[in-house]
Amino acid sequence: MKTTWYFEHRVLVRRPELRMDWIQSVLDNPVQVQTEDNGRIRRWGFIGERNRYLRVITEPDGETVHNAFF
Repeated sequence: MKTTWYFEHRVLVRRPELRMDWIQSVLDNPVQVQTEDNGRIRRWGFIGERNRYLRVITEPDGETVHNAFF
């Protein structure tokens, strides 16, 4: 999985509870997808272990993860 510098050095530091398998699951099977005005793509997926939805934001290429949060 490709990630941005921001994701590696800011997001994962602030949100150590995030798991890469959860992020991959959302990328592979989103329940909703929305494109932002800047071209980034938002995907939501339900994480049963947390009983919450996880939003994963990718760069416009659709595969480089930029942000993720519940």
